[in-house]
Amino acid sequence: METATLVTFIVYLVGMLIIGLISFKLTSNLSDYVLGGRSLGPGVTALSAGASDMSSWLLLGLPGLAYATGLDSIWMCVGLIIGAYLNWKFVASRLRSYTEVANDSITVPDFFENRFKDQSRLLRVISALVILIFFTFYASSGLVGGALLFQETFGMSYNTALFIGAIVIISYTFLGGYLAVSWTDFFQGLLMFLALVIVPIVAIFKLGGWGESMDAIRSIDPSYLNAFDSVTALGTISLLAWGLGYFGQPHIITRFMGIRSTEEVRKARWIGMSWMTISIAGAIIVGLVGIAYFADNPLITADVNNSEKVFIFFSDILFNPWVSGILLAAILSAIMSTIDSQLLVSSSALAEDFYKALFRKNASDAELVWVGRAGVIVIALVAIALAYTGNPENGGASILDLVSYAWGGFGAAFGPVIILSLYWKRMNRNGALAGMITGAVTVVVWKQLTVAGMIPFELYEIVPGFILATIAIIVFSLTGNEPKKIIKEEFVEAVENDIESK
Repeated sequence: METATLVTFIVYLVGMLIIGLISFKLTSNLSDYVLGGRSLGPGVTALSAGASDMSSWLLLGLPGLAYATGLDSIWMCVGLIIGAYLNWKFVASRLRSYTEVANDSITVPDFFENRFKDQSRLLRVISALVILIFFTFYASSGLVGGALLFQETFGMSYNTALFIGAIVIISYTFLGGYLAVSWTDFFQGLLMFLALVIVPIVAIFKLGGWGESMDAIRSIDPSYLNAFDSVTALGTISLLAWGLGYFGQPHIITRFMGIRSTEEVRKARWIGMSWMTISIAGAIIVGLVGIAYFADNPLITADVNNSEKVFIFFSDILFNPWVSGILLAAILSAIMSTIDSQLLVSSSALAEDFYKALFRKNASDAELVWVGRAGVIVIALVAIALAYTGNPENGGASILDLVSYAWGGFGAAFGPVIILSLYWKRMNRNGALAGMITGAVTVVVWKQLTVAGMIPFELYEIVPGFILATIAIIVFSLTGNEPKKIIKEEFVEAVENDIESK
């Protein structure tokens, strides 16, 4: 088993490194490294956005949640699907248009500064700081997932597995930048999709069919098939609120900035949403069917850290070693496709938004590319350190917990700023700054107060963060000076370009 799986893994990883080497040859300047020269078509854009979005959460966290809670988990998925669709519908095309009008902005902090003509550099620096803080937590969640995968598959120690996965991911992100990340994510997205279609179908067949599978789950506990069983009103709001996070995720919205043209956004939206809906459905079914299949298996329990291995167990038990190796590589794909995007956005923030903006304004493109590559290593080392101390088997946070915190942080800090900057002409620099800081601080403080038991009810921190950030933007914008004439003119130009392309 281990030999066949190891060979499959090696072939897969070598393939990803080859894509990184090819992309290295095609990367000549910072725009290529950070945004691929805005050259990608709808298919690669859609699947790379989806793959970088879902991470190990899709093949480990979500099946584990469905295994532990049953159909209660569907509310989070409903929120995510609605949020993703609205993000594609209202943000993708407008952001692609506006970033080009706003001095050809190539990073999210770059766009904020150019959109509001911020001479103080505060918007750029604070948004880059938010990116670095929350992405270290986000990337560490993927490294934890990779470590659990190698640990369970090859019997490695957690720490050894952690370092092996990290070395491969750092290598091809270091080499190829945006092109490497996008093309590897495209192929990884296809692999993830196939895995989430094949595994639930085979598992259901082994149980005798869909009806028999559902009957088996009911015989264990009918509440598993009741989506309203144990979800409170606030709990439902919290799960649906995951959809708010999409508007502020830098590793997703940079895909919108890198698509070839606004005319191709519509096609990309339907490709991306089809991929996402089918993949999420497959992940939930894996968890549900696992309830019946592993009912008497002492290796897996409803404990959240243990239940996140349900897809791994299915891959191992249901298939021969070669197929199992491919399916387990799909988990690695999910992990790598997100971490590489996070490392790229973070390194871009270091190169473009700290190094160039504050220290070397006249730095050459070649210099900035290598600063970005060095940033990949530095940020990865911090994420590795967090993952090293966060082994979930020793009381560390689960994958879902880590993702939840980072997702909420980005959603609250950037989401309202992105939406209102694209659709409200009256918004000014102070409003953007107030909204960003309010959203980020609210998420951190609310989370700590919840952990300390000082908030008497459970509510996902993105909800108060998003609401307060929106209020802060409106209040500070309306009480401050109106935007300059050039800012209003660029707003009108971006809107007109977006409308004309549809």
